[in-house]
Amino acid sequence: MKYLSKPSFLGSAAVLALSAGAAFAQDMPFEVGEGDFQWDGYETFAEQHDLSGQTVEITGPWTGNEKEKVDVVFRYFEEATGANVNYSGSDSFEQDIVISARAGTAPNLAVFPQPGLAADMASQGLLTPLPDDTAEWVAENFSAGDSWVDLSTYEGEDGEEHVYGLFYRVDLKSLVWYSPIAFDEMGYEIPESMEELKELTEQIVDDGGTPWCIGLGSGAATGWPATDWVEDLMLRMHAPEVYDQWVTNEIPFNDPQVVESIDEFGWFIRNDEYVRGGAQAAATTDFRDSPSGLFAVPPTCYLHRQASFIPAFFPDSAELGDNVDFFYFPSYEEKDLGNPVLGAGTLFSITNPSEATNVMLEYLKLPIAHELWMAQDGFLTAHAGVNPEVYATDAQRAMGEILADATTFRFDASDLMPAEIGAGAFWTGMIDYVGGDDAESVAETIQDRWDSIR
Repeated sequence: MKYLSKPSFLGSAAVLALSAGAAFAQDMPFEVGEGDFQWDGYETFAEQHDLSGQTVEITGPWTGNEKEKVDVVFRYFEEATGANVNYSGSDSFEQDIVISARAGTAPNLAVFPQPGLAADMASQGLLTPLPDDTAEWVAENFSAGDSWVDLSTYEGEDGEEHVYGLFYRVDLKSLVWYSPIAFDEMGYEIPESMEELKELTEQIVDDGGTPWCIGLGSGAATGWPATDWVEDLMLRMHAPEVYDQWVTNEIPFNDPQVVESIDEFGWFIRNDEYVRGGAQAAATTDFRDSPSGLFAVPPTCYLHRQASFIPAFFPDSAELGDNVDFFYFPSYEEKDLGNPVLGAGTLFSITNPSEATNVMLEYLKLPIAHELWMAQDGFLTAHAGVNPEVYATDAQRAMGEILADATTFRFDASDLMPAEIGAGAFWTGMIDYVGGDDAESVAETIQDRWDSIR
């Protein structure tokens, strides 16, 4: 599955240290009632539910350090309800959940990293719809709530549409990384619109610098960073409905609106003065190496558009907020399309219903269920009710604010498309485009491939 080959992770940091003198169990690192957490809802929840002797079985993609963090979240559910939670993470989650669901041995809940797989399983009758009031609750309590409702609403085996998932952890892609030190030295300001970002790009060239660090290499997955660029630009140039139609091929890949968005990406990458090493170097530079120019002295590039996970590949000398920082990949002022955000995320779905399962979903609606991971770092949420002060770092808090301010959220398009397109023709087509092929012919080739798999 594509999720296994395309990076979609966040940087991580040490778990928030306990205050001096605290004496809590290792898996209960935060004392109930203390700190900036919203414990009121948690305490009311605990009073309302007694699940002693019941067990909730959960599986998902989180392993290692991430499993340790989500286990903390589940531990507080256990303390509140008396239930047991068994979470198992797997690197082959996508294959495992399909096999177990078809065999009738699925856990109670599955954590899907891709809505496409959840939608496919829902259509086969392998998922149970969430309660009828879920859509209304999400729309009212999540930033850009309607977007999250749309992403979790699928057609079931009965031919009717239902909400099948509750989103929990979010990845943010609409970011531009830069060096505050270099900006200060040159007198550059953070652009607040796409028009200003393009003006800044031209200004850096006029000042004798190179604006962008871009790397599209990723082994067998080479080309995926370019698809993220196009997706982000699609959301800024056209209404979200157009993006949705593109994802499902309701409009063809060679629709003029898609071609226009590819060519807008070309404005940034096909001008050799704008990209470190030129377009051909960008096509072969590994995405993990591409931000290094931000840290050179003097910098060999000033801007790097990449997701929230990229700090994992910064040099040891990188110090967020000092010699590197980020800002929102801005929208076009003239388009008046609000502040769209591109990203990814995980959603909880019911694969084997039970009383305790429904109570777990109610727990995941509480701000505290999000704040407990927020405080451990490596977690963003679209839940509008959380206290942003709980975020473990200023960087995570700033990313959370970008999500909170989003007027539209859309999932990575290539992750929603058929694998032959999103993890194949789209990736390779973008490399062909960067190499000099025109946008229309590249888009036609991708559409031909889509037609061939129908």
